[in-house]
Amino acid sequence: MSPQLISHSSDLRQLQEEGYRIEIRSGLLLMRHVPYVDAQRTVRYGTLVSQLSLAGDATVTPETHVAMFSGAEPCDHEGRPLEALINSRGPQTPGAGVDIDYTFSHKPAAGYRDYHEKMTTYAAILVSQAQRLDPAATATVFADADPGTEGRSVFHYEDTATSRAGIGGLTRRFEDLSIAIVGLGGTGSYILDLVAKSPVREIHLYDGDKFLQHNAFRSPGAATREDLTEAPPKAEYFASVYAQMRDGVVAHPVYVDATNVEDVCTADFVFLSVDDSMARRLIVERLEQYQVPFIDVGMGVYQADGHLSGLLRVTTSTPERRRHVHEHQRIPMAAGEVPNDYGSNIQIAELNAFNACLAVIKWKKLYSFYLDLEEEMHSVYQIDGNVLTGEDTP
Repeated sequence: MSPQLISHSSDLRQLQEEGYRIEIRSGLLLMRHVPYVDAQRTVRYGTLVSQLSLAGDATVTPETHVAMFSGAEPCDHEGRPLEALINSRGPQTPGAGVDIDYTFSHKPAAGYRDYHEKMTTYAAILVSQAQRLDPAATATVFADADPGTEGRSVFHYEDTATSRAGIGGLTRRFEDLSIAIVGLGGTGSYILDLVAKSPVREIHLYDGDKFLQHNAFRSPGAATREDLTEAPPKAEYFASVYAQMRDGVVAHPVYVDATNVEDVCTADFVFLSVDDSMARRLIVERLEQYQVPFIDVGMGVYQADGHLSGLLRVTTSTPERRRHVHEHQRIPMAAGEVPNDYGSNIQIAELNAFNACLAVIKWKKLYSFYLDLEEEMHSVYQIDGNVLTGEDTP
């Protein structure tokens, strides 16, 4: 990705041609081997870091004038901290494999027109002090652009949303996961939409249904008339949609039953979004047997006095905490066992999306992405009262 970005971006290409050692990593621009002075008046070398604003595979005008720096506290040639430059102190991880120690703020009246101007301006401030002590100190070493050692991303373009937010270190917690989503109806398809935008290694999609016209009105995105005319298997349709963004989305256009349930159990985490209670029971039993964590979702919406009301449910089960599922009968798992509150099948896109959001937020809590103070394993959202209740806490 780095060579492609550099070749398509005149400002990055100019940096490289002038001899700066640049690298694209985790959606960030790094300039390595930048000389600066530390508090002991020693010339050292650090790394300047900037967020990247991109349109496809080319840079656009930087959205922020702030830069970041990895190294000791930068000082002038007499060892005094560059207070006019330093904006904040303290270690941060703005991107996977990128650690910084300081943020800098030096804003021209008109802002920076491109990344060449931004990075060379910050480098010049540091280099000018280093050259007072060592005239040979330079950031232009004419090294080849470093493609990085983080491995190939699952995404087909840089995830600048993560780098802009400075949460790359958190998202790395998902990188090695294989996820299975069983059921790609309204809620399951929104779960896919959210999980696909995390760097999980694989997403396996299980659903034996066709993608029909009613599905288009309760799924993310906008299906074309041609998509609907072809009536593709749901799993294959959604795999093709998200293959435009990332690798690792695998279609299994089948229903999960006794002949293939073990395949689902090879995943590191499973989302269940199915209506068939007997199928759900089989899957839950095998996931428990194979010690696989999972989240099961349910939704019951009904008409009452000319309005719609109902409940959304998210039930979590991990190898360490499963008793609540059975003791409190949190998941319907037998024919005719569906509670009246969840018995209807009215599907509304915003409710499907909200149910999916609750499930994915809980999944991310399990991997310490979000703070989880309550550690609830079962939650219910009541539409008419706008009440979200968490239960089955430790």
